[in-house]
Amino acid sequence: MSLLSSLGRLWPAARVVTTGLKVRRGLAPPSRLAQMLEQGGAAYIKLGQMLATRPDIAGEDVATALEHLQDRLAPFPDAAARKVIEREFGKSVESLFPVFGAPVAAASIAQVHRATTGEGVDVAVKVLRPGIEGEFSRDLKALALFARAAENFSAEARRLRMVALVQTLAASVALELDLRMEAAAASELYDRTRSDTEFRVPHVDWRRTSARVLTSEWIDGTPIRDAAALRAAGHDPKKVAVTLVRSFLTQALRDGFFHADMHPGNLFVDGQGRLVAVDFGIMGRLEQPMRRFMAETLMGFLARDYRRVAQIHYDVAFVPPHHDVETFAQALRAIGEPIFGKSARDVSMARLLGQLFETTRRFDMQAQPQLVLLQKTMVVVEGVARGLDPDFDIWEASRPVAERWVADHLGPEARLARAAEGFSALGKLAQDLPQLVRNAEELSQMVAEGGVRLHPDTAREIAREQDRRNRPLWIAVIALLAMIAVGLLLHRNGAF
Repeated sequence: MSLLSSLGRLWPAARVVTTGLKVRRGLAPPSRLAQMLEQGGAAYIKLGQMLATRPDIAGEDVATALEHLQDRLAPFPDAAARKVIEREFGKSVESLFPVFGAPVAAASIAQVHRATTGEGVDVAVKVLRPGIEGEFSRDLKALALFARAAENFSAEARRLRMVALVQTLAASVALELDLRMEAAAASELYDRTRSDTEFRVPHVDWRRTSARVLTSEWIDGTPIRDAAALRAAGHDPKKVAVTLVRSFLTQALRDGFFHADMHPGNLFVDGQGRLVAVDFGIMGRLEQPMRRFMAETLMGFLARDYRRVAQIHYDVAFVPPHHDVETFAQALRAIGEPIFGKSARDVSMARLLGQLFETTRRFDMQAQPQLVLLQKTMVVVEGVARGLDPDFDIWEASRPVAERWVADHLGPEARLARAAEGFSALGKLAQDLPQLVRNAEELSQMVAEGGVRLHPDTAREIAREQDRRNRPLWIAVIALLAMIAVGLLLHRNGAF
């Protein structure tokens, strides 16, 4: 079933949502959808941006109609942008930027102007749309109301944790509307990726950055959306597609901090062939357990070890324990096997996503808000890669990154490193033992001489505190002994 057919089934609800929108008559359905999303506001434009990257899900006509939502919306007046800048810095625009051009890109939240500083440096000046905070606030309140109502009446909505998902979106938007936070995100990603040879982040001009204005290094590059222009500039679109996916996975797995808005309007290729990202308003973070889950799931699918993938889901309690792990592995096999060995053009992503959704429902898997941005970004990144290479294989592109992470964190060398840390802790304990013994001897002597009398409650509190302090040490000792035993067993079996 096509996206438009699915939307048609929801038309009674859509009439409520779209009341007051003015859509020109005579437009084709995809263009009408684009107009409705654009007029709906910033939150709806975000949805359109994601659909624009997935013609395999939304359809080619719909994706094409939605492309302009990425960075080609109508700009707000130049005079309004100048007022924002002057109000933020208390200075004239000319004193900050002797050359300040017309907007070169406009999106749902802000627009970008090319300018030159007094030092003669070309910069990109991003300015928030006037009134955007109130617009987003209205949209998010409506979405929160819908989510609460849905969870009250629908078990499926509760399983998907729609309220938590809207809260995650709201937290992300709050950060996106403060351009100082975006500047900080760009700075952090720059620090984390400065040694990467195929990916780069523009420098931030902190002196000309505030809550509503962000100034950064101007990027001269070829937009990633234009495969013909990439080839004309001497770049291989297929290689760019691989670089895109591997850069995203490296950020997510290695750093736990990734660009979460990688639509084509935010990606360029510079003269050195490096992928350059802009617009760091939406960033994702993954804690170590989630990184391990992601890497092991990828590796399990790459090895076609569905039992392993199933067990990983049980280990992190994503699947309730009353479901049989072997049956879940069988369901994962039904998803994975049909797509191996096939090119991207031969796989229906819409059908695959439908099967995945049905599987999660059948096994009562709750949505994980901490993975929402990761999942959304993965969908967008693969869609962009498919646009560059119709035969793109995301599994093979992902393999080196996943294998490297597993080797670095779960392989023999990583286990030995953790064992060495444990031995270091034991060595520190051994150094402290003589002093501990002396303290104990002194205390016993004082008690024997009648010099110390403790109230029973005080004695019990000391005992509890001593137990609390010692418990992590004993846990570390037990864990270390277990690691040594596993290492000896692997050595006996010839693992290393």
